[in-house]
Amino acid sequence: MERFVSTYPMRLDSKGRMSIPAPYRALLARDGLEHLYCHPALDLPALQAGGARLMAGIDALIARYPSYSEAREELAGALYGAIEMVKLDPEGRVMLGEGLKAHAHIKDEAVLVGLGDHFRIWEPERFRAHLAEATARVRALKQEIGSQGATRDSRADGA
Repeated sequence: MERFVSTYPMRLDSKGRMSIPAPYRALLARDGLEHLYCHPALDLPALQAGGARLMAGIDALIARYPSYSEAREELAGALYGAIEMVKLDPEGRVMLGEGLKAHAHIKDEAVLVGLGDHFRIWEPERFRAHLAEATARVRALKQEIGSQGATRDSRADGA
């Protein structure tokens, strides 16, 4: 597997540990990591998690701003400052910090959702609501794109 894909529902065990799916662990191991990077999503009640590609994306985003600029300092603080390096135990489980769990409202269950270069960790009900909204937006976009294509086609036909 080249990317974080699929959706995995997970339960936290009695000690608060959550398993990371084997395909996700394989990607982290390929990066030479025995941990994952995890931070609160800036605009969602979810967590961003991943390995080297997640960090590369953050690095690229921050690099867009001039060194020592206020925007760069704020963004770096909000992202780098909030990242937790969450250690994988030998069975592939992690213990999320209380601040991370509080941000995502995670108690006993979570959903891990692949996003290509990283994945998100959601509280299941919040993910279902988010997915319903995202699906509605995608359907509306598809209709908009389809109607734009039809308009272009009718102009090309001389209509």
